[in-house]
Amino acid sequence: MNYGKYKYEQARKEKESKKKQKVVEIKEIRLSSTIDTHDFEFKSRNARKFLEDGNKVKATIKFKGREVNNTSFGVNVLNKFAESLEDVGTVDKAPKLEGRSMMLMINPKNANN
Repeated sequence: MNYGKYKYEQARKEKESKKKQKVVEIKEIRLSSTIDTHDFEFKSRNARKFLEDGNKVKATIKFKGREVNNTSFGVNVLNKFAESLEDVGTVDKAPKLEGRSMMLMINPKNANN
């Protein structure tokens, strides 16, 4: 068997398998603990589009100044955010405080497409 032909066939098979793979991106949405209703709806609409496209969504809240003393507001906002997207996504990581920021990961429900 010709080695050049063998290498060509292997490269072709590898290229074909790469075509069938889907790259999942992580899209980040930044919220604040004192977000207003219209801003919240706008950001949740964008997150819904990302989830419907098959991307993961990372919702982040950065606490400024003394806001870090009242992290319960941030938890409420992130839980409400996850609730508004529960029909298109599932919570991967619950809201967790890391330093001055709190994050939440949401996976798309139809991830096995």
